[in-house]
Amino acid sequence: MMRHISKSLWLLALTLLFLCGAYPALLWLIGQTLFPWQTNGSLLRGPDGTIVGSLLIAQPFTQDQYFHPRPSAASYDASASGSSTLAPSNSLLRDRVARALGPIARYRSGPKAGRPVAPDVERWFEQDRYRGHHSIVGQWVEAHPDLPRAWVNSDPLHARLVSEWAAGHPHEMAAWRTANPGMPGPSVQDLAAIFFTSYAKDHPGRFPFPAEISSVFFDMWRQEHPDVDLSPVPADMVTTSGSGLDPHVTLANAQYQLDRVTTKWAESAKRDPARIQHEIEQILRDKARAPFEGGVGEKLINVLEINLELRARYGPPVP
Repeated sequence: MMRHISKSLWLLALTLLFLCGAYPALLWLIGQTLFPWQTNGSLLRGPDGTIVGSLLIAQPFTQDQYFHPRPSAASYDASASGSSTLAPSNSLLRDRVARALGPIARYRSGPKAGRPVAPDVERWFEQDRYRGHHSIVGQWVEAHPDLPRAWVNSDPLHARLVSEWAAGHPHEMAAWRTANPGMPGPSVQDLAAIFFTSYAKDHPGRFPFPAEISSVFFDMWRQEHPDVDLSPVPADMVTTSGSGLDPHVTLANAQYQLDRVTTKWAESAKRDPARIQHEIEQILRDKARAPFEGGVGEKLINVLEINLELRARYGPPVP
């Protein structure tokens, strides 16, 4: 019996030695010798030399000067995966898509072909026929009461504005507490819909942050103008990735964002927009890569890589 136990222990020891020692050491040696860049995480450094991310992991960019990545259902968490599980009719999904497309959507045909729709959305919002008791903002709150809460959560400036409004409207606070006895608060999220209802009455035809009109109300404008012919949108611009490991967008996606990026860098660098656009187009052509060295699929752009290139060329963006 001891002979069998001895053989089992030797087998266990040899297994641990090879599988937990020699085999990992061999893989490490091969990786560090033949593929050191990939083995160490494909890490990129910023202008000051600090590591800012990996070519293999997506991260969010929100400033207009930069190219934006594909939306992530995993909140750009490389350790997570999942689906947004939102139906096309879901207001939160439609709002996310509208925020992405509103500032950059363009007409495909007609007298305005190639021009952005954002100015028309803003003019539509400001039309006199929408002023008064039942304004566009009021319609927005009534139809989608969850969107004001999402708006408050999206930016600390939004939450601060609602807090300042609450401090000057004690009657609304008292009414909320009466309607919600025993509830803590109210929080700024609880007050979001009330804030917008009050704001719509006090400031008809206006929005707290005018620059957001084209994104917040693009979906409402589109539903009122169903026959408007808009340029097709790359699928990866509006569909979410189920993983945090999705650092690329298609070249078509990057080109769709090009006008916005060009305009902002031209303003920041105080240079000719046409020249800036030519330079960025050249960067995109140089950085675009198709899988398997161009053998299959569409050309892709690594978002972090291209944004670091823009930062290096044009300097820190000016707000």
